[in-house]
Amino acid sequence: MQEMFLRDDIEIVVATVAFGMGIDKPNVRFVVHYDLPKNIESYYQETGRSGRDSLPAEALLLFGYGDIAISRGLIEKGNNAEQKRIELHKLQAMIGFGEAQTCRRRVLLGYFGERLKEDCGNCDVCLNPPETYDATVDAQKALSCVFRVGQRFGVGHVVDVLRGAQTQRILDLRHDKLSTYGIGGEKLAEAWSSLIRQLIHRGYLVQDVASYSVLKLTEAARPLLRGEEQLVLAKPRIRVKTLQKKGRPQVGDFDYDDDLFDALRMRRKKMADTEGVPPYVIFGDATLAEMAAKMPTDEAGLLAISGVGKHKLQRFGGEFIDEIIGYMCR
Repeated sequence: MQEMFLRDDIEIVVATVAFGMGIDKPNVRFVVHYDLPKNIESYYQETGRSGRDSLPAEALLLFGYGDIAISRGLIEKGNNAEQKRIELHKLQAMIGFGEAQTCRRRVLLGYFGERLKEDCGNCDVCLNPPETYDATVDAQKALSCVFRVGQRFGVGHVVDVLRGAQTQRILDLRHDKLSTYGIGGEKLAEAWSSLIRQLIHRGYLVQDVASYSVLKLTEAARPLLRGEEQLVLAKPRIRVKTLQKKGRPQVGDFDYDDDLFDALRMRRKKMADTEGVPPYVIFGDATLAEMAAKMPTDEAGLLAISGVGKHKLQRFGGEFIDEIIGYMCR
């Protein structure tokens, strides 16, 4: 298939990420990622297979939140704590790219320590820009909070302080006494996370991978904090979970977690491909939905799920339990 592709006998090839890293084919016009790469380095190299002849080419990245759970689960299975920390940081950066609402070329170059003065005008965000708003005050709140916590904490902790969360960690650190504690309680955590990612992408903040991805201010943050600069950012596109979706299976009288359901479907698909059978042969959608609702973490709990018998529990149960536990530990 590779030889036929190189000879242009076929125009499309479906392959793993290992394919194409060394092929000499300059006229690739289109690269599609079916799921989320584990890091930006891989994504940049893989999309770089297209347009090597300097003619126009396109890249399309498709991903669902189930991809994140699968990738994180695979990383967590490693035994090297330092390696896991680095890989999780890289995965988080890749997620930030996928969720970006600023010019994607800015995000890519910013990750590698370069700054783009103007938007590229060619990515999907530039061609179909999101709604924007004056984010100057919100940005000042976020940057001030990073400073007040000593530039020693990551995104999650900064968001918790801004929203006034009463976690044990915040209380132990006495961060509930900071002037920035609770000043952003009117916004969802997802909205603050989106804003902080945009500040990272635009170079006002950096994540120090050598220090557990803590947030640190850059020199660019000074004029913004002083009120000498106005900042316009994209309004966050918050994912809202709905209790009912048209066409999705019903499970008794309760709802199930959409993201976990997607992750279980992805796991089932890969297992089905390995077994050479249709996915429904392993478990039906209704069974996966009940798993995503009840979240069993042991064999007894999984056996209580409709559609799970002793034979399937023995053959497939372990992988689904691992998926559920990994999702719950996110």
